[in-house]
Amino acid sequence: MSFQQGLSGLNAASKSLEVIGNNVSNANTVGFKAAQAQFADVYATSLNGGGASDIGIGTKISDVVQEFNQGNITASDNPLDIAINGNGFFRMDSNGTVTYARNGQFQLDKNGYVVNAQGANLTGYVANAAGVLSTGSPQKLQISTADLPPAVTKSVNQALNLDSTQAIPATTPFSATDPTSYNNATSVSVYDSLGNSHVLQTFYVNAGSGNWDVYAVADDVPLVTTPAGGKIGTLSFDTTGALTAASKATLPFSAPIPASGGAAAFSPQIDFTGTTQYGSAFTVNSLSQNGYAAGHLTGFTTGDDGTITGRYSNGKSATLGQVVLANFTNVNGLQPLGNNVWAETSSSGQPLVATPGSGTFGKLQASAVEDSNVDLTAELVNMITAQRVYQANAQTVKTQDQVMQTLVNLR
Repeated sequence: MSFQQGLSGLNAASKSLEVIGNNVSNANTVGFKAAQAQFADVYATSLNGGGASDIGIGTKISDVVQEFNQGNITASDNPLDIAINGNGFFRMDSNGTVTYARNGQFQLDKNGYVVNAQGANLTGYVANAAGVLSTGSPQKLQISTADLPPAVTKSVNQALNLDSTQAIPATTPFSATDPTSYNNATSVSVYDSLGNSHVLQTFYVNAGSGNWDVYAVADDVPLVTTPAGGKIGTLSFDTTGALTAASKATLPFSAPIPASGGAAAFSPQIDFTGTTQYGSAFTVNSLSQNGYAAGHLTGFTTGDDGTITGRYSNGKSATLGQVVLANFTNVNGLQPLGNNVWAETSSSGQPLVATPGSGTFGKLQASAVEDSNVDLTAELVNMITAQRVYQANAQTVKTQDQVMQTLVNLR
């Protein structure tokens, strides 16, 4: 027994207590990963490398490793909070320096970039104005607050049932203001190049023998068609109530709407595929169009695959970007930098970058954070054990002191 052995034990126990104390102090730190002190024994060696003594000369801290097991996921009220459920790290860019984090507490800076509390930018794949992602090198993610541009209505799809028992209208010619000159009508909102809404009405006039004339009016003004009067086509049905092949060949019907309010003229194509003529009441089975007005960004969400989708006041949505994750062959080789971030090292290997949910990468959960993975119960037990180890090593030093005192007192 020597002072050196006891001293090495005291130093090791003290370091272990420091690691445990750091774990306990970060029990509420989002994304924190607990560390563990690992010990190794020490032997004295001779010049040729062989053991000089079978008795060791103490212990030492061989390494302090972090445990990257999953922490609990807790819901939050911040839509920019993102938790990783599984493997991977957020890829952060701080003035060109790339770091990696598990803390998903993000916010927007004044320029709309997604940043953490230290101002580092979250990176991923950015989207262009059309919502198409650029899947090359990850870039700083920015939430664009620009309006969603309007889209001109190019097609209108209507599937109806026209009542074969209805009589031919008593009044001719057709007039949108005279209900006795037509049998049925539908209306749909369509949009011009500036996103202005126009009400497009279509009227159906039984012409007999399974034929129905279709007229169109935009904003209560009959369309300029040939022949005049707003007629855009005729639907013909066979004896089974289905559109004839010849009638299908004439679809879709063009509805030319003139320029107005600074917007260009446009011609929605009205398709009646699926329309029938049965002996039952007139019904509208489906009615849709593909245009929309300009929209303001009202909010956004992050999917489990990292896709950031913006919601707009016109009811539409668009892809704004996609969060990417990075992972390493040896995560214990990462260098901790503080502030819940790590840096790549030669021991960790090159980062593997991919989208969440692909391969072995974890998925994301929005409006949630990953809690610290520190087990307080286990840490407190470890603290008691380390304290007892410290006391035991102190006792060996005390015993060695007593032995030395006995030797000094020999006469």
